[in-house]
Amino acid sequence: MKEGGSVRERIIIALDVSERHALEKWAETLRTHVSWVKVGMELFYALGSEAVTYLNKQGFKVFLDLKLHDIPNTVEKAATVLVETGAAMINLHCLGGVEMMKRTAERVRKEAGMKGLTPPKLIGVTILTSISEEILKKELQINSSMKEQVLHLATIAKDAGLNGVVASPLEVQAIKDKCGDGFLTIVPGIRPAWSVVND
Repeated sequence: MKEGGSVRERIIIALDVSERHALEKWAETLRTHVSWVKVGMELFYALGSEAVTYLNKQGFKVFLDLKLHDIPNTVEKAATVLVETGAAMINLHCLGGVEMMKRTAERVRKEAGMKGLTPPKLIGVTILTSISEEILKKELQINSSMKEQVLHLATIAKDAGLNGVVASPLEVQAIKDKCGDGFLTIVPGIRPAWSVVND
């Protein structure tokens, strides 16, 4: 994924399904319209790496949206296994810390190189879009503002060697100003005005 590329390259369609026939139907529908699709927990837990393999064979680039978050050793090993799926992008939570992100980035790139694969883009999840300013402060006890927290997490993600972050559209420009135009920003939940919001 490149910043400023064609619309086909800049849109990622979420495949929030759990059955093979639904996956195949969407792949057929989308094949000539977009390059990127997102495989999240629902689809991956239902069909496993088979879903990624199938989509790759259909010519799609796959964003594997599993939001890895655990101790550094566990995430590093899990991400290494995910390299073999052929996913072009994998995400992990920035709140897992710098060591978790850095070790994962280093190991993933090393593993991909050893296997002759293109390493997947590694994307940090900053703050989930379902988290409000009120939840951030009252429930999570984080005293910085949403913007400050997102910028901080984006900065440590870049320092740890990640390729970009997932963030709301409200923080995109600030992230670009802080981390540079080459640092990817993935904005979730973009949809037509008439679309049903059910996530």
